[in-house]
Amino acid sequence: MTEIIPPRRFKEVADAVAADAQSPRAAQSLQRRHAPLASTSAQLAMLGALPLEREGRQVTFEDLTGGVLRPAKLEIFQVNLGKLCNMACRHCHVDAGPDRTDAMMSDETVEHVIAAIKLSTATTVDLTGGAPELHPRFRDIVEAAVKAGKHVMDRCNLTILLVPRNAGLIDWLAERNVEIVASLPHYRRPNTDSQRGAGVFEKSMKAMTMLNAAGYGTGDPAHRLTLVSNPSGAFLGASQATAEREWRQSLLREHGVTFDRLFVLNNMPISRFLEWLETSGNLTAYMERLVAAFNPGAVDGLMCRNTLSVGWDGALYDCDFNQMLDLKLAPASNAHIENFDEARWHARTIVTARHCFGCTAGAGSSCGGQTA
Repeated sequence: MTEIIPPRRFKEVADAVAADAQSPRAAQSLQRRHAPLASTSAQLAMLGALPLEREGRQVTFEDLTGGVLRPAKLEIFQVNLGKLCNMACRHCHVDAGPDRTDAMMSDETVEHVIAAIKLSTATTVDLTGGAPELHPRFRDIVEAAVKAGKHVMDRCNLTILLVPRNAGLIDWLAERNVEIVASLPHYRRPNTDSQRGAGVFEKSMKAMTMLNAAGYGTGDPAHRLTLVSNPSGAFLGASQATAEREWRQSLLREHGVTFDRLFVLNNMPISRFLEWLETSGNLTAYMERLVAAFNPGAVDGLMCRNTLSVGWDGALYDCDFNQMLDLKLAPASNAHIENFDEARWHARTIVTARHCFGCTAGAGSSCGGQTA
């Protein structure tokens, strides 16, 4: 692969991330390792080659949903600011990491995003990455969305709040009533550290303590702290309601920290998790498990129906997972934030593939947690 030289404005951030010896890293990005599955076409081909059956016959995703999916009301405007991250987790579906300065949103695209946010009828702006807080224009987008009257969500890995460049960020977000949606693999140290690197759990608890001190996770709807969990292996997420009670009791008892709600996700069979499934010999069994657990009750709540996903380069997608597989909106012509037309978004059909079984298995799964 040809190395892409990052824009000068990202160099300071990238250098600081690369020099950060305090952030544990459990893996390296597929791109950095020049791994075959760094190619999204290779990922789709691997999934497409599997013989998937349900009740004794080969099935496609559309067979089980009863045809193509159509959008519902646009509620969430989700923006991926880039793949640069201070960590590199084993299960990351974004293939994010400290080396991913090749995929960061340009100033021009940021301005198109801000303009579209103001025009969109979506009520929520959902900022994600990588670590979105590492983008130099992160605060500009938050400010613009708040001024436009949108509810803003910051998808945060918790440890990013401890890096020196983000000093004071928690209070700044609290002043603007930004919801923190914080990923935490598990409420137990070994489970979290195995996915994210030794020491991540301790740092996450420190960040949660700081968030609680700023009023997050204490029951105030203006300062909501949502935790997001996913399994560490080739199985489905636990019951969200049951898990939330267990997490709440354990984190308060053992670490004195609180949160407002828990989202439980299924791991999507893409990117680094797909690589793990394949190398560990779990891929076929996991995909068969997803197909067998298809739940028609999870379809109505799928995020692809109420969410616009904007890539770091401005390309438009049905959801964050399609974005990571380069599956653009259909029709793909003019599928860019510069040309965003909400009426056209409503008229489209949703692009699906075999990874979509991950969102409809069991209680369902989306960026907003379980859907059934």
